[in-house]
Amino acid sequence: MSDRFRKFVQIIGSGPHTGKSLTREQAAEAMELMLLQTATPAQIGAFLIAHRIKRPTGAELAGMLDTYAKIGPQIQPVESHSRSPVIFGVAYDGRSRTTPLAPIISLIMTAAGIPVILHGGDQMPTKYGIPLIDIWQEWGVDWTQISLDRIQSIFAATGLGFIYTPTHFPLAAGLTPYRDQIGKRPPLATLELMWCPYAGDAHLIFGYVHPPTEQMALVAATLRDTPHKITTVKGLEGSVDLPRDRTVIVGVHQTGQELERIFLHHYDYGLSNINPPLLSTPELMSDLATVLLGEPSELLNSVLWNAGFYLWHCGGASDMAAGMKLAEELLTSRAVSGQLDQIRKCLNCD
Repeated sequence: MSDRFRKFVQIIGSGPHTGKSLTREQAAEAMELMLLQTATPAQIGAFLIAHRIKRPTGAELAGMLDTYAKIGPQIQPVESHSRSPVIFGVAYDGRSRTTPLAPIISLIMTAAGIPVILHGGDQMPTKYGIPLIDIWQEWGVDWTQISLDRIQSIFAATGLGFIYTPTHFPLAAGLTPYRDQIGKRPPLATLELMWCPYAGDAHLIFGYVHPPTEQMALVAATLRDTPHKITTVKGLEGSVDLPRDRTVIVGVHQTGQELERIFLHHYDYGLSNINPPLLSTPELMSDLATVLLGEPSELLNSVLWNAGFYLWHCGGASDMAAGMKLAEELLTSRAVSGQLDQIRKCLNCD
């Protein structure tokens, strides 16, 4: 048993009247003790469920991110890249109702010269939705068996990187079983959204469901004085995918500046209010194959809607409409499918 960690459990687990929050430094230490499994399984489980009930603070999240930055893997900057990469923070437990778009949006963005880094693991509690890694594997791109050095090489050559936590950050993946055992998504899920596995300035884009999550994350970013630009998206199932059935709410945060809001409406761009549902894996991959050819469909409309925004927001297009047009051109010209072929080639070369 870790006596030090026991004190952290006591602090956050003493109930609404006597319980307190951890300082940033205490949260950083608690995270390290959990990652290194210095704390016992009973202590880790108790901490995670107590933290879930209490709700984390921005200072606690900042401390936990400090530890991830200290211990976790990082992709290094590439001199030949003219732009800072976009880091998409997507919930690790996947999607269960709507089609995940981050993989194909990442292909479009990298085809347009905007580097992208994704991260995540396998199917995970509590949602057990489809994770990003599954879509890549269906495309013949298996990020799970290659070293971090190879990831770095692929990122340098193609602008795309993927941190697969079971291989590249096994200490973090070692905490996954606790999610099933406690039956609730712990605050680690918010930490993962904000994690930046990159050793330079980047543009962090992550999704959220509940407004307090956004506020907590922005407090953490301010405390850490991060130089990164941060964009928050009230997306589909907490993802970075823009919804079409409601107003899109986006927040843009940079240190020392007030939060900027962007609101988008599907009808302004001639789109219906349909969010493509999540289908079986064979159906999903078949539909994605038609999108890669630029063939009309509701899924293509959602891809253009999302890619258009991100190309514009990340400096690849002059406005949203221009971004949507560019995305369509990249698809129909086979530049995106060519990008996928290049990533396959780089990944499978000796």
